[in-house]
Amino acid sequence: MNIRGSICALVTPFTADGALDLPAFGRLLDYQLAGGTQALVVAGSTGEAHMLEHDEFDRLLAFALERVAGRVPVLAGTGEAGTAKTVAMTRRARALGAAAALVVAPFYVRPTQEGLRRHYLEIAEHGGLPLLLYNVPGRTGCDLLPATVARLREHPAIIGIKEARGDHERIRALAELVREDFVYLSGDDGTAGEAMLAGAAGTISVVANLVPQAFRRLCDAATGGDRVAAAHCRAELGPLLQALDCAPNPIAVKAGLPALGLGLALPRLPLVELEDGPDRIRLHQALSSLASLATAAG
Repeated sequence: MNIRGSICALVTPFTADGALDLPAFGRLLDYQLAGGTQALVVAGSTGEAHMLEHDEFDRLLAFALERVAGRVPVLAGTGEAGTAKTVAMTRRARALGAAAALVVAPFYVRPTQEGLRRHYLEIAEHGGLPLLLYNVPGRTGCDLLPATVARLREHPAIIGIKEARGDHERIRALAELVREDFVYLSGDDGTAGEAMLAGAAGTISVVANLVPQAFRRLCDAATGGDRVAAAHCRAELGPLLQALDCAPNPIAVKAGLPALGLGLALPRLPLVELEDGPDRIRLHQALSSLASLATAAG
């Protein structure tokens, strides 16, 4: 399974009355494929997975798999706070045809490292899908440490990790764990270039929802070891990345959807739409600037 390069953590578009907007989701999928995105994540944290009902998860994943039709791998976010629930969601994703499961560390319950190890081994044994670990301490309240990851990678069903901590020490520690059957993927857009230059095989990205071509260029440069080109791509993306930091994900990235014809800016409660004001203006200015750069380059 070739899960590497520019990978988009897809948003989930909703209609004005809060229902799934599958036509908009279809346009988003087409936009990603046309922009060179190399794999897709459905119902991850950016996709507001924990606001989805089970039948909505099924419809969203089935729709994506049909639309993509095997052109790139489609991963499903199946992580829950409890192990048994995570196993059940992973089996659900397998039945629908997902290529792999992206499993966030259990949130809120704050397990120990031994609890995390046993949690992931249980899912690897009984979930039925290749498994990508996902560490994002700022959201979960626990940190899956590299030493625990090193033990978990010995299970043949555990094929990699998405690491959202972007500090230099963590990047180096995860890069040392890379081998042929275990990939390290960045989960932090701001430090993605650094991580890929250090050995990450790619990045599961939020900003790629809005600018897949620009993010693919960054990934190609960084995974190819071209530091100068990677720095240039990162500088072009800088204003947009800063603009997206104005609100919790995916509030800001969803605010960029309407201008691209990819759906409404509405998340589900308790998340709320980005208000009109300086943050929204900066976001649209950054998007316009990147569009102008792409036009000039073209």
